[in-house]
Amino acid sequence: MKWEQLLSLKRHGDISKRIRKEEDDTRLGFEVDYDRIIFSSAFRSLQDKTQVIPLSKTDFVHNRLTHSLEVSVVGRSLGRLVGKKIIEKYPYLSEIHGYQMNDFGAIVAAASLAHDIGNPPFGHSGEKAIGEYFKTGKGQHFKDKVTAKEWQDLIDFEGNANGFSVLTTSREGVEGSIRISYATLGAFMKYPKESLPKKPTTKICDKKYGFFQQDKAFFSDVAKELGLINNKSGNDIGFERHPLAYLVEAADDICYTIIDFEDGINLGLIQEEFALEYLIKLVKNGIDSKKYNSLTTKEDRISYLRALAIGSLIQDAVKIFIENEEDILKGEFPFALMDKSQYAAQMNDIIQISIKNVYQSREVIEKELVGYKVINTLLDKFCTAYNNKIEGNASNYDNLILKLLPERYQFQKEDVYNRILHICHFVSMLTDGKALQLYNTIESNKS
Repeated sequence: MKWEQLLSLKRHGDISKRIRKEEDDTRLGFEVDYDRIIFSSAFRSLQDKTQVIPLSKTDFVHNRLTHSLEVSVVGRSLGRLVGKKIIEKYPYLSEIHGYQMNDFGAIVAAASLAHDIGNPPFGHSGEKAIGEYFKTGKGQHFKDKVTAKEWQDLIDFEGNANGFSVLTTSREGVEGSIRISYATLGAFMKYPKESLPKKPTTKICDKKYGFFQQDKAFFSDVAKELGLINNKSGNDIGFERHPLAYLVEAADDICYTIIDFEDGINLGLIQEEFALEYLIKLVKNGIDSKKYNSLTTKEDRISYLRALAIGSLIQDAVKIFIENEEDILKGEFPFALMDKSQYAAQMNDIIQISIKNVYQSREVIEKELVGYKVINTLLDKFCTAYNNKIEGNASNYDNLILKLLPERYQFQKEDVYNRILHICHFVSMLTDGKALQLYNTIESNKS
């Protein structure tokens, strides 16, 4: 892969090439990506979507929006630090093409900002709830009406693939959706493959999938423009990662490891003593003991250690990327950056504590159970009503249910797969609160 191709400014529908040297540096295309994402309704909805604790009203706890903003800040730092090294190594990128250090930061920041934009309500349990409605629930009867790959999209519903749809799927009057640059889309695509074959290799790029069957034509166009390396054969579609996707993933890994841990401490689910025991291993070379001991509140002490820990992990991720940059460009680095971190063991220890004390806490489990019931009910009611309407079998109840669909979802999809995915997309874009409100409306009005 070549950096000058990977940094493409092309957008959906462009008929002429965008040249970096011709860009207005006061409104750079990659920075426009960030702006378009942050002003989108899909991004705004993240303020009422679960990060760790579903439906929590606690001030301390991060939601998907605050998490995404923090990941974008870490991603920007990673991108700029890597960009500085890349420009120094390949000066022609600046001298001939006009690329600058901050371009890398802008791309990674924008992709990081969007990394959770396709996540359903109620956290990762929301993804599982959608998939299980089709795999083991009432949605099983659709199996014989779709292809194997379409069915896999449904039973293994994936927030990353849904995010690609959010960012790119056209609708009437809105071509290309948010229309962000192909470089940013490339950095966003952590898993540049379709849902089947599932986990064909142990490479990190094959861990999950990154696009639905409805989006494969545009996905392939983006991959071709960026010069991604094809790693599948026959009718299967898959590519090696865009190099900057490694940085987006690292930013997310750093933030959820440290900040979910911090949330657990602030909620009282993890004892403060664990912060010193576990975080000190990440910051022992940078901690100012006098400053730390002068902090009088738990929140300030944890914030100080968190900031130092994130700084240490950023520097380590940059070092790993630069050391392996040539292998990454050849598609021969099958790992997540933080898997190769000198702090990998410490990060894993922190994650295990978070799993035990936070992710598997009674509060989380109880609210995830509510989420399963809400999502299954909404999928069943809307899928049934939508299909009955298109097939001419709608009852009065079905018509009433469909009146609850927002205007942008009030159009017909002809084939069964696209109908079902249309409803899945609607449900996935609901906030936790709106999903619960819809559920209560439907259940309280059942005949």
